[in-house]
Amino acid sequence: MLKLAAFLSLIWALTLLYGEMFSFWLPFLSCSWPHPPPSMTDGVDHQRDYVKIAVLTDPQLMDRTSLHLAPKSLALEAAQFYTDLYMRRAFLSSILPSEPDVILFLGDYFDGGPFLSDEEWQESWSRFKHIFDIDMLEQTTNIKLYYLAGNHDIGYAAFHSHIPEVIKRYEKAFGARNYQFTAGKVDFIAIDAQTLDGHPLNNVTLATWNFVKNVSKHSSSNSRVLLTHIPLYRPDSTACGPYRASSIINQRINRAAQDNEILYQNFITENGTNDLLDAIKPALILSGHDHDQCTVIHKSKYGSVKEHTLGTISWQQGNLFPSYMLLSASNRILPDGSIPEEAISTKVCFLPVQTYIYIWYLFLFVLTLLIAVFWPTNGVLFQHYLGGFLKNMRSLISSSFSGGGEKLKSEDETYEYEEIWDAEGSMHLIKKTFKVSSTCASESTSVERGNAVMRSVTRKPNAQETDASNPADVTLHIGSDAVVKTLPRTNKSKTRMVIRRLVRTFSIISIVAAFNVPLYMMLLFKDWIDK
Repeated sequence: MLKLAAFLSLIWALTLLYGEMFSFWLPFLSCSWPHPPPSMTDGVDHQRDYVKIAVLTDPQLMDRTSLHLAPKSLALEAAQFYTDLYMRRAFLSSILPSEPDVILFLGDYFDGGPFLSDEEWQESWSRFKHIFDIDMLEQTTNIKLYYLAGNHDIGYAAFHSHIPEVIKRYEKAFGARNYQFTAGKVDFIAIDAQTLDGHPLNNVTLATWNFVKNVSKHSSSNSRVLLTHIPLYRPDSTACGPYRASSIINQRINRAAQDNEILYQNFITENGTNDLLDAIKPALILSGHDHDQCTVIHKSKYGSVKEHTLGTISWQQGNLFPSYMLLSASNRILPDGSIPEEAISTKVCFLPVQTYIYIWYLFLFVLTLLIAVFWPTNGVLFQHYLGGFLKNMRSLISSSFSGGGEKLKSEDETYEYEEIWDAEGSMHLIKKTFKVSSTCASESTSVERGNAVMRSVTRKPNAQETDASNPADVTLHIGSDAVVKTLPRTNKSKTRMVIRRLVRTFSIISIVAAFNVPLYMMLLFKDWIDK
């Protein structure tokens, strides 16, 4: 039992180490920056020729609006904890070890942002800073952080005129909603996509389009990347490339009946899209909002432009395959004749599939329980079963090569011979099979194989033989008594066997739990506590 418990404990320990720690190292080990590595031929390190930018989107921290659970309930707290823990592990074990120079968030930091009270919003903001170690990054590193407003942070156009304090609350924590910054020789243009399709006279809508016009007036030799939380317009059922996991979502806009303001949209209108492309002339577009990967090509009067819609970084937002992006922005001036896209390289990196990990935990638990219950009491004697298997194989092979095994065996049976005289006076022996009865077996005389036995065909058994060969009544009474006497003993032995197996099962599960529960708790809090 101890050997079995030790074996199961080892399996569980390896499983927990992989599911809770090693699996989050794999994206860092397998997904590298898209720019060329240091050259081994000329000995020149080209790492400083690029600015390394990690891009992630839609963490969408769960709150009371997510699952319609009671605030502060145990179910909601557990869902929040495991969702936050996954993103914290992904950030600390997969993204930060890549040593980015810039971290870019593309929006939707909270789930019910516009509907949260100030107290609830501050609580979600504190959780966000803890998950992504914002205070540590700002105080102890040179990593620059940039944020983009999402619809779950400030709402759509219909919210802005009725709840203007939502925008003020966002800007106080995350900064401006429309801005630009430069990384290397690439300009990044961040816009508040939720306000683009609002009423033309709305102040927030006017502010966004005025920002776009100002950007278009300032020409620059740098390549430009447009940052928008909501994807640009694309025709329905447009193919999204190989990284797409879910079905294609067609374009949808819901407007309020009274003022025609937008209540929901999953794309920027076609007119708004064309105006953005013409004004900014981007070489690349990055967006989020859809929670799934999508790569499309837009046509503008300045040429084709690629848009990457990034998938969510959370495992609880409808995508089994969370991801993030590594982007390399060139730090060098492009030579004449180069196209703007050459200054930007991107690579999508996928995070562990948390759902599959939990399914494996459940399967392993059921398997452990079955093994503990049904494993043989004396263990598996491999040498015994191996020896029996080899013996059977030798018998099978020998019988195959002998060719007449059954025939030789039949020749060894006991036969009796009967004398037959023909008309000419000659005697012949006729062989007949002789079945030895229980009466004959008890006789003192025996018949040897192959010997002729003189028997009369009409021989009748005597009375003694008849009585001796018919012990039916005696057998019946003996059998009935044996069943009566054996039944209680059988029931008691089965009960004892069930009790022993239950005790052994409980002992094995206790040993496995005693070793692995502390390991699991250690792995949880190792990643959750602040460094």
